[in-house]
Amino acid sequence: MKRLRRAEGQLRGVQRMLDEDAPCDDVLVQLAAVTAALDQVGLHLIGRRLRQCQLADGTMCAAELEQGLATLLRHTRLAR
Repeated sequence: MKRLRRAEGQLRGVQRMLDEDAPCDDVLVQLAAVTAALDQVGLHLIGRRLRQCQLADGTMCAAELEQGLATLLRHTRLAR
């Protein structure tokens, strides 16, 4: 939640910059920061999901692991 609030604040900053006719380069830098913050939230969620899928003996749940890896690959493609 802290990461999402930070991204929300950055996005409000971008809106303010646009209202104040800030230079395009400055706005784009801030948009990149918002995008990176949201990517970090997504990667954190994926990592948490993968860590939770462990059986009592320490082995991973194969189907959940495959689904988690597919999600990770999809997320990283979108992040480019």
